[in-house]
Amino acid sequence: MKPRELFQMMVENNASDIFVRPGSCIYARILTEVRPVSEDEVSVAEIDDLVAEMTGDFEKELLAKTRNCEFACYSDSDDKRWRFRVSIFYQKNNYVIVIRKIDLNIMNFKDLNLPGQVLDGMCRQRRGLILLTGITGSGKSTTIASMIEHINENFGKHIVTFEEPIEFIFSNKKSMINQRELGRDVMSYEDALRHSIFHSPDVIYVGNIKDKETCHAALTAAETGALVFSTVHSVNATSTVERLINFFPAEQHAFIFNQLSFLLKGVVSQRLLPRIDKEELIPAYEVMTLSATVSSLINKAKVREIPQCLSTSEIFGMNSFNQCLLKLVIDKKISVDTAMDSSDEKSDLNLMLKREKFI
Repeated sequence: MKPRELFQMMVENNASDIFVRPGSCIYARILTEVRPVSEDEVSVAEIDDLVAEMTGDFEKELLAKTRNCEFACYSDSDDKRWRFRVSIFYQKNNYVIVIRKIDLNIMNFKDLNLPGQVLDGMCRQRRGLILLTGITGSGKSTTIASMIEHINENFGKHIVTFEEPIEFIFSNKKSMINQRELGRDVMSYEDALRHSIFHSPDVIYVGNIKDKETCHAALTAAETGALVFSTVHSVNATSTVERLINFFPAEQHAFIFNQLSFLLKGVVSQRLLPRIDKEELIPAYEVMTLSATVSSLINKAKVREIPQCLSTSEIFGMNSFNQCLLKLVIDKKISVDTAMDSSDEKSDLNLMLKREKFI
């Protein structure tokens, strides 16, 4: 088996991810479901050969040292539409390979079924922090890529990205873009952000905020004049603010609440849901922008009042998940069952659906 065969299998099955481990047939994630896509079991020797062919000296050294490695690559076929993010790790002392397919045709907000006017407004900010949140596989990276490309096509900026690994590849248009990869071009997000002030960036993308050091560095970069994009593994706007605060000890919470009250320009939380009108996924999203009311709530540490504010602040481009789910049902994009299963506030959504006579 060759890496090209795995990549081709993903394309042919319209799979977002593929899973290869010894003693099992190959599985793939198609829409939201993981299912087998081959009959024969993969042997240890076959996986060892795949790993040997897919990795270079850098990845082999990283695997030996940390027992994990992630990198992105192209297929060796002529089709350069796709790039593949490869994760290799150990299970029971044998390699396991997980591959994610990346569509290099970066789509615009309309094609992605995203709120274009709101995202355009976020892209026009001169400084601050914009966060895309959601679970793994919820489309965060795709949305950020579309926002970076929107800036690239419309504004003359210097954009610097720090990624682990580099996924989408950008070409300079109106903007100049430099993409740096952790482990190769820079050692950590914290170091990258600390030194970014010397690179004269207008826009910074840091792949993920997952600890106090990265969060502090991102806030500092935003405070000194850059527009910083990043992702956080949280489920909605409220939990995003709480997650950022909880990176820090209690004695710093008041200071961080104050910083976020003027630096957190927007939070977009996403979930990808199966459509009923075609064999695709569609995002459901919650949007928080930094209105005077939201700023005040964050500054006073009243984050539990944010959901009510989202549902009554459409004029500022905000909406709750339930409002988005209801609209998707009304537009006949998702089923009532999918909407109910995806809601955090099922009783409220139930009332909204009854009001619209869907239940």
